Amino acid sequence: MTTGYNVLLRNAQMDAITTFAGAGAKLRIYDGARPATGGAATTLLAEFTLASPFAPAAAAAVLSPTLPANTTGAAAGTASWWRIVKADGTTHVLDGSAGTSAADLILNTTTISVGVAVAVTAFTITRGNA
Repeated sequence: MTTGYNVLLRNAQMDAITTFAGAGAKLRIYDGARPATGGAATTLLAEFTLASPFAPAAAAAVLSPTLPANTTGAAAGTASWWRIVKADGTTHVLDGSAGTSAADLILNTTTISVGVAVAVTAFTITRGNA
């Protein structure tokens, strides 16, 4: 049997992500296959500094992070997944899929080049319910 949660509880769970990430959290974009949750990362293509707090309160079990300022590519590759880490640069918060459509995190391009602008154009994190 699956578990179903009240929407207020799901919102609280999503808001806990913002609290846990804290001020100065980093959004990192990677290439290759996404590892197991929190596992060893692949090539870091770009890094953004997130707002503090990085998202307003969740609504309807959806967290909509404030879009970060553009950054530039740190390495060349094809973006496929993202990770948020705390400001310490090591504490894992969460991972997700990246792309130019049908992903948690939408980028202006998945083809990242060194020194070329990279932008987050949409970003939502949804707490599903069975």
